[in-house]
Amino acid sequence: MKRLFATATLALTAALTAALTTAHAQPGSSTSRPPIRPLGPVAAATTDSLGTITNVRALPGGRLLVNDISARRVLLLDSTLAIVKVVADTTPGNPNAYGSGMASLIAFRGDSTLFVDAQSLSMLVIDANGEVQRVMSVPRAQDAMMLAAGGVGAGAFYSNGHLVYRGMPAIRMQMVNGTPQMSGIPDTMAITRVNLQTRVVDTVGFVKIPRSLPTITRTDDGKMNVSIEVNPLPVVDEWAVLPNGDVAFVRGRDYHVDWVEANGTRRSSPKMAFDWKRLTDEDKAKLVDSVKTLLDKQAAANPGQGAAMATAFGSMMGGGAGGGAPRVQMMIRAEGGPPGAGGPVRAPQVAPPRINVVAASELPDYQPPFFATSTRADADGNLWVLTIPTKPQPAGSVYDVINGKGDVIERVLVPEGRQVLGFGPGGVVYLGKRDGTSTVIERARVN
Repeated sequence: MKRLFATATLALTAALTAALTTAHAQPGSSTSRPPIRPLGPVAAATTDSLGTITNVRALPGGRLLVNDISARRVLLLDSTLAIVKVVADTTPGNPNAYGSGMASLIAFRGDSTLFVDAQSLSMLVIDANGEVQRVMSVPRAQDAMMLAAGGVGAGAFYSNGHLVYRGMPAIRMQMVNGTPQMSGIPDTMAITRVNLQTRVVDTVGFVKIPRSLPTITRTDDGKMNVSIEVNPLPVVDEWAVLPNGDVAFVRGRDYHVDWVEANGTRRSSPKMAFDWKRLTDEDKAKLVDSVKTLLDKQAAANPGQGAAMATAFGSMMGGGAGGGAPRVQMMIRAEGGPPGAGGPVRAPQVAPPRINVVAASELPDYQPPFFATSTRADADGNLWVLTIPTKPQPAGSVYDVINGKGDVIERVLVPEGRQVLGFGPGGVVYLGKRDGTSTVIERARVN
């Protein structure tokens, strides 16, 4: 499934990029943007076998903590990116256990790191040498999953004595003609902050997310069919926490940053320069047709890929591939009683989800600057935003690098086939390169 997800995501990205071809300048838009320049050469790379890497934590001396979710282990790498220690794994009797659920690394005080294990509701405090110093409980049990959602663009961050993370939406489930249906799916989501000492929770701000409403139907033989209508080009917001504790909200509507400083002060930066592209009715129709054609081809070529395609769309449009997407659990109950009452209840058979595309008229008039899960904060206090291309560019991914004033100071080209995993001080960037079912971690630097 992980390999299918990666293939589906690349295919969807290629289709969206190819479909957006005709550029029209937005009135009043600016093209005074820094030139694109490539990331520096790879200075070190792993040679040990690694699985699926969701996030890393840079440590002094070029060392690196790595969260390998498929192998279910946390590793300490040295400055050459060789494994020197297994910090946590699933070995029986290991006091530093890696559970079977979601787990993530969070940069904590100084050079220490939190390893959040949602299954055990615990957080290991790991020092700069990869030693577990103590174990903490998660602040609130109901937030464990969101704290442990450590994929790109998701998960939790430490800020000034608080953990900051994306809250869980309040989705209602009701029965309609004997079939469960979801309602109340919001188009915004709260960014939540919890005090580690007092356990007091407050809201830092809100981000706009896509609103995709699943529809569930039941056939005469009891099979459940799920269809999801998605917007392939939604206007969304992004967020990240900088090393100084400031929370940045990157607005997709007009591409500016709203800031909430560690002391609570709020400020906004001016709109950033961007090569806006207007979408004509023809452009919109072409994009919708291209995505529909791609989905049909993928479904015909590999019927089992439906779940991967749904996951890929959810990640690109607002979920988070590393587990940041809200998950809804359904419990099958016997009629008129608690779970299991009256004997075992067989769960209905669920067909692979079907993805439908919204009407072309529902697409925005201007191509948004980024998709969801596209923003990270580096170790030097900058935001990195993976932008959607509006004109031909070199192969690879182009990131806008935004400073604390809200200005785009760099446009960096990351090599094709690489994913940004994290950052080190002094312009260091850690990349993930998938090679079949394994990952190679590379270290490079902004020139």
